[in-house]
Parts: sequence; C-alpha cells; structure tokens
Amino acid sequence: MAVANQDTIELLKECNAGVKMGVDSIAEVLDHVQSSNLKQLLNSSKEEHQKIGSEVHQVLNRYDESGKEPNPMAKSMSWLKTSTKLAVSPADETVADLITDGCNMGVKSLIRYRNRYPNASEAARSIAGQLIDSEQLLCKSMQPYL
Repeated sequence: MAVANQDTIELLKECNAGVKMGVDSIAEVLDHVQSSNLKQLLNSSKEEHQKIGSEVHQVLNRYDESGKEPNPMAKSMSWLKTSTKLAVSPADETVADLITDGCNMGVKSLIRYRNRYPNASEAARSIAGQLIDSEQLLCKSMQPYL
C-alpha cells in the first residue's frame, strides 16, 4: 500500500464526489433532451466523467482509501431544481441552463478544493485539473443551446 499525504487523499475524495455529482446530474436530464447533438455531447461528457472517476478510484485504492459521496443536501437541491425546471419547461434550453449552472458550481468547488489542499500530489492536482477542464468544456458546449 502506498502512502499519501492527507491533502492528496482529501483532494481525490472531493474529485470523486464531483464526478459522481456530474454523472448523476447528466443522467437526470438525458431523458428530457430532444436534440441528438445535445444528447451526444452529454453522453460524451458523462463517459469522460466516468473515465476520470475510474482513475480517481484506482489512485484511492492504491492508498487503501475509499471515495466520497456528494453532499446529500447539494444532491437533493440539485434534484429538486432539475425536476422543477424541467416540469415547467422540458426543453433543450432548460437542460443546457441546468448543465451550465452545474458545471459552474463544479468548477468553483474543484478550484476551491485544489486551493484548500495545496500539498496534494501532482497526480491528484492533475486529476482535479482534468475534471475542471472537462466541466469547462461541457459548459462551453452548452452555449448554442441556451
């Protein structure tokens, strides 16, 4: 078993929670998407998040650590907002708006955690950077649908 400093473990756990939140959020809206292009973008991003999530799990397993679930309150609030907005306006524009908000919150949180854990390993910081980049790319790809 490898040994990691606590900053590395904490940053990886936050990345794990962020990946789960992203995958769950995308899955929640997919059935409401009408555009095949938008559906493809979301599926592609979901796969990218799952790939990063697998990488996070592999690294955490090397340190004999487990992942972290998203904050239950944040998850509940996200579900409520998504359900309410899609019930009122079940359109691609609404999906793009929800995904954009989620990406912005994810990027902000991940950058905050990367700053909070400055002694995390370069590998952990790189994984956080990949996730941030993935979120920013998804956000930008939503712009034509807003």
